[in-house]
Amino acid sequence: MFEEYFYQSSSMDCGSMLIVDDDETNYEILANIFSPYYDIIYASNGKTGLEAVLNNKDKLCSILLDVVMPEMNGLQVLRSLKEAELLDKIPVFLITAEATVDVMREAYRLGVMDIIPKPVTPYVVLRRVQSVVELFSARKRLSDVVELQHLDLLSQAEKIISLNKGMIEALATAIEFRSEESGDHVRRINRITAHILSNTKFGNGLSSMDIEKIALASIMHDVGKIAVPDSILKKPGRLTEEEFEIMKSHTTQGAALLDKIPQLRENEAYEYARDIALHHHERYDGKGYPEGLKGDEISIWAQVVSLADVYDALICKRVYKKAFSREEALNMIKDGKCGAFNPFLLECFFKVENDLYNF
Repeated sequence: MFEEYFYQSSSMDCGSMLIVDDDETNYEILANIFSPYYDIIYASNGKTGLEAVLNNKDKLCSILLDVVMPEMNGLQVLRSLKEAELLDKIPVFLITAEATVDVMREAYRLGVMDIIPKPVTPYVVLRRVQSVVELFSARKRLSDVVELQHLDLLSQAEKIISLNKGMIEALATAIEFRSEESGDHVRRINRITAHILSNTKFGNGLSSMDIEKIALASIMHDVGKIAVPDSILKKPGRLTEEEFEIMKSHTTQGAALLDKIPQLRENEAYEYARDIALHHHERYDGKGYPEGLKGDEISIWAQVVSLADVYDALICKRVYKKAFSREEALNMIKDGKCGAFNPFLLECFFKVENDLYNF
């Protein structure tokens, strides 16, 4: 008896073929036909044949399978291969003298490539098997090429996304420098916005992709300040009524600026960015600007960025004020001294504020 997994090497590197047959004579016939083209692996029954498949699945190019065998018959092997989702990757051929209608119907239902009756005709079985093996090989090569192209496109897309994000961050940071900030403000707004939407119920209904776009958009909330004169933007004292009106215009100026950047309009974060730039100074009680939106008329992303902006402004030093202590800042937000916010948003904010403070 042959030792299980008997291995016969060929002179050509075309992959390995597994022959599963309990009759050594049948094995010898098939091995003589195919050994010039494939490395041959042999198993003498269905059970060891299945083990051989699982142990060599990455190098097998085909399986020749008998039906009537001890331990496990050919149809049982086919069922196991189907459950393991291997029949789409490795072509299986039944080489059998038991090609009854029922066997053929069940074998084709399970996914066998071909059924070849015994005794085999060498040139016929060689052609039928090799035609299918070549087809599978070509399909795999095509699949590999498509996968490489897909990965290349993904890599290019990631580079473009990274470049776009870098340009957006650079623009926002440049505006922060104009107002004598370090640029950390926009990065904290980004992280605070993402954290509230990702870790509280206020972000329910938003996908992780939506939240990522909103967080990216949040860093452009003050982009309109580029149109505000330095004399107002950097003024250390209280603004006059006229100066405050000019300062308030950064919301509409921001939306207008974003509208004028065609490349940005193609970015999926654009709609969020425009809405946030325009509406991050609206108030839940309707007393904000520029449109006096009230309650749920204000998008949840504009509401979150508004609160994030106020919170960060309170706990950090500004050209016009010193930094408030954490306790003072939270009390001012809670008491409504820095604007009117959605009560549910405030509830969510205070639940995660300990995380936010460490940003």
